[in-house]
Amino acid sequence: PHVCLHRHALCEEFRAWLSAVTQIELEPTVDISCAKYEYTDVLLCHDDELEGRRIAFILYLVPPWEESDGGTLDLYSTDEHFQPQQIVKSLVPSWNTLVFFEVSPVSFHQARSFLSEEKCRLSVSGWFHGPSIVRPARRTEAPLPRSPHIPYDHEILYEWINLVYLDMDSQAQIQEEFEERSEILLKDFLKKEKYQLLCEALENKDVQWSRRGPANKRLYETAEEDSLPDILKKFLQFLRSEALFLLLSNFTGLKLHFLAPSDEDEDAGEGRAADTAGHSSPKPEQEETDHHADSNPHQPDQPDNIPEAQDGETQNGSGVPVCAGELRRWTHGHYTLVHDTQATEFALDLLFFCGCEDWDPEYGGFTSYIAKGEDEELLTVNPEDNCLALVYRDKETMKFVKYINHRSLARLKKHANRTGFWDFSFVYYE
Repeated sequence: PHVCLHRHALCEEFRAWLSAVTQIELEPTVDISCAKYEYTDVLLCHDDELEGRRIAFILYLVPPWEESDGGTLDLYSTDEHFQPQQIVKSLVPSWNTLVFFEVSPVSFHQARSFLSEEKCRLSVSGWFHGPSIVRPARRTEAPLPRSPHIPYDHEILYEWINLVYLDMDSQAQIQEEFEERSEILLKDFLKKEKYQLLCEALENKDVQWSRRGPANKRLYETAEEDSLPDILKKFLQFLRSEALFLLLSNFTGLKLHFLAPSDEDEDAGEGRAADTAGHSSPKPEQEETDHHADSNPHQPDQPDNIPEAQDGETQNGSGVPVCAGELRRWTHGHYTLVHDTQATEFALDLLFFCGCEDWDPEYGGFTSYIAKGEDEELLTVNPEDNCLALVYRDKETMKFVKYINHRSLARLKKHANRTGFWDFSFVYYE
């Protein structure tokens, strides 16, 4: 009966009062729900916009609460494009306190991560509805710049890569597994000495990091390439190199290089990869992953003879395979979100991780793949030292990086100077 009385009060007396105070004609429709937030829970930056929502409200039913307990309601300022900029006000939950605000193109807010292991936050929240208002057009973000490969021959592969991955039989085995599951994890991918040099360079205090937002889509740090030590610049060149494009073609069966076989060549032969290395090394034992995505790459058979470059456009529309990528730093509070304006297309994702010792999946920071419009995860890629993850996705597949929660700070007990990890995130387009 108390819940019914509360609902009646909100829908009748309070709605009339709120309509008079805000000068908004509110309809009888009221959405009401109850939420319970506990340790490490978070509700990330959003604006509540949905057709007909006019006033959002939260009634706090909490024990004595301090700002150090987390769970504050954070309100954001916005820029000229109606995108969230920074937190300008934080409201600490308090027993029997009602907060309400108008839902608008600039009503960005979040419930900050909950830090108390003893307390939980109960609240009754929802929206009052009214006549819809005109919304500005959503801003379309410029994507990361894409570029064709840069000319480096196979020698760069021998400089960086564990030799087991340069064996032609091994590449054929990797391709077979990848074409079956659309993903693969290649462990100990780089030579140990090269990997160690990368990790040391990533700790360099001269590297400049920039925060990448906006907060309703992502929050992490990306490196300014001009500030990087030479070893990191050279690794980025490796990831953009012609030799790696061809090696990725051999790993995946995708046509990322003109020497790679295409669908038209499938009658010419099977299971043969273009020679990236010039000769073979011992056949390795290959690592397998336990997860799979629903999207499959096209699976061309491969010819005995190397084909000439083909005319015509590829899926990225440029006629030439291209890539885009960045070096990212992840730490407590970082994440990416699936959002309405997120572009989806056929692509090969490459993730290479550094500094992940003792990283627990409970910390977050893993990359999740989901089907558009669905909540169920198709695939999870966890950060793992010196591992190269390859995932092929189609137009119906979206991805996000899970929020890195407060538990991640426990890692400082083992690694005093390590607050997070790094990844090289690249996308390759046929």
